[in-house]
Amino acid sequence: MRVIVCIKQVPATTQVGIDPQTNTLIRQGVESIINPFDTYALEEGVRIQERLGGAVTVITMGPPQAGEALRECISLGADDAILLSDPAFAGADTLATSFTLAKAIEKLGSFDIVLCGRQTADGDTGQVAPELAEWLAVPIVTNVRKIHEINHGSIRLERMTEEGYEVIEMPLPGIITVVKEINTPRLPSLRGLVKAKSAKIPIWTAQDLNLEKDAIGLAGSPTRVIKVFNPPKARRGEFIQGDVENQVVLLVSKLEESKII
Repeated sequence: MRVIVCIKQVPATTQVGIDPQTNTLIRQGVESIINPFDTYALEEGVRIQERLGGAVTVITMGPPQAGEALRECISLGADDAILLSDPAFAGADTLATSFTLAKAIEKLGSFDIVLCGRQTADGDTGQVAPELAEWLAVPIVTNVRKIHEINHGSIRLERMTEEGYEVIEMPLPGIITVVKEINTPRLPSLRGLVKAKSAKIPIWTAQDLNLEKDAIGLAGSPTRVIKVFNPPKARRGEFIQGDVENQVVLLVSKLEESKII
């Protein structure tokens, strides 16, 4: 069973500055962690490997410092990891990110399952995994809370919905995104920590993936952040004083003025 887990390193705090020139997050000097939802995806990938054998490969796209997140993944049970890092990848939106990840997965060869967290803590869009499925031309099931069984060529799982859940059988290879209800991530083992420290993590650039510069990073992003600002407060509250009868009369008068009634 070949399992690939896509993760992202995100800021460990919501107090992150915005570069006024590029309107992107300033990550330098900010503590980073593995995106919380991705830890559940990794845990599920390791559990699948423990039950069925095979290997778990973790992929992330980011600056060189993202290699530390990959080492943490190895300490948590992943077999190996690959870092996609190149200045040409900077500023990528979800489409350019998913395209780059897809090309890396194609370079790895055949796979059975790609696991992703349902969304990231910084972008919060939930778009990368569905776009990745489109690039790879494989099916996807989102918001998975339980995997029932994996047979030869198919997987049966529970997908969480607003009303409850759905039981879906999906052919493999395919992609699933997971929610936190699916498991409890483990802590790193001593053996895992030793393995992570000595692991050699290859770095793939745009050239390694044979990618054109206009298809990746900011140049390959059809959506861009033009401006970041705090929206002005459009409403303000007003306290109505007096006894109940006067309050009612004044309230009705103000509602009529505002044409609400």
